[in-house]
Amino acid sequence: MEFESPGYLYILLALIPIIVWYIWKRKKLTPSMQISSIESFVGVKKSYKYYILHLPFVLRIGAFALIIVALARPQSFDNWETKNVEGIDIVMALDISESMLAEDFKPNRLEAAKKVGANFVASRKNDNVGVVVFSGASYPLTPLTTDKVSVVSLMGGIDYKMMDANGTAIGLGLTSAVNRLRDSKAKSKVIILLTDGSNNTGDVDPLSAAGFAKKFGIRVYTVGVGTNGMAPFPIETPMGRRTQMMKVDIDEGTLKKISEETNGMYFRATDNATLKEIYEEIDKLEKTKIKVEEYSSKEEEYLPWLIAAFALLVFEYLLRSTILRHNP
Repeated sequence: MEFESPGYLYILLALIPIIVWYIWKRKKLTPSMQISSIESFVGVKKSYKYYILHLPFVLRIGAFALIIVALARPQSFDNWETKNVEGIDIVMALDISESMLAEDFKPNRLEAAKKVGANFVASRKNDNVGVVVFSGASYPLTPLTTDKVSVVSLMGGIDYKMMDANGTAIGLGLTSAVNRLRDSKAKSKVIILLTDGSNNTGDVDPLSAAGFAKKFGIRVYTVGVGTNGMAPFPIETPMGRRTQMMKVDIDEGTLKKISEETNGMYFRATDNATLKEIYEEIDKLEKTKIKVEEYSSKEEEYLPWLIAAFALLVFEYLLRSTILRHNP
């Protein structure tokens, strides 16, 4: 049930001061009589009229409340709805090499990528999502699943020390993501590849991996992470931890070719805000398609409320005219 004019329901608040005024008036006008002793009244039962003395007022307030609800025009609906949901299978391939500790993002690139990526995963309610991490090697962190809580939890534990292999194997990371999707039956298959470097290790060329993705109809969105120019990078020295400025080296040419080969897009994130905007843009591009066929029948329901209000007023009138009638 819904109300066509719900604003009328605010009139119900006006009944509160009326109730307060009634209580105050009854206390003020209640007659009293002084007697020397109440001993003779002990044990005398109160008349039933004492218990229903205020019933007429309650009935009138109830009637007014029902009339106000009727003015708000309650309406009922009969609905039949059919939804055809086309889910999307998405694998996020995340670079966790040591260079992702650079602090041009806050607190660093890796933590920023984990946070924004987790928010993206949580928003994809109808999709299967999986996560692959890579540095000098690749590792499938989660299978494709609709259990977003588990995926987000596992993403929170990602650390650059998860793998001993040094370097950035973009080709291996992309291949691992493709292997997660190659047997997928979804009509739309997507990989989001995020890295801050260039392919410098591994036995799979990134463009060969892109061809592998294209063969299975997988679209790859590539995201280059890092500010323009130099970025602060933490290093450990015998004197303790300090920050050193290092050149940002993203192989944008290769990342663009990967996205072009697979009908995806390339994005460049230079700070937390642009990284968030990129995931929002991908979210819009890959919205789950929902087709809805709906039939609705609307009926006015104010009449039963008015009938109930009229019944309460009639009952009040009968009480005041008979049982609770005051003689002059």
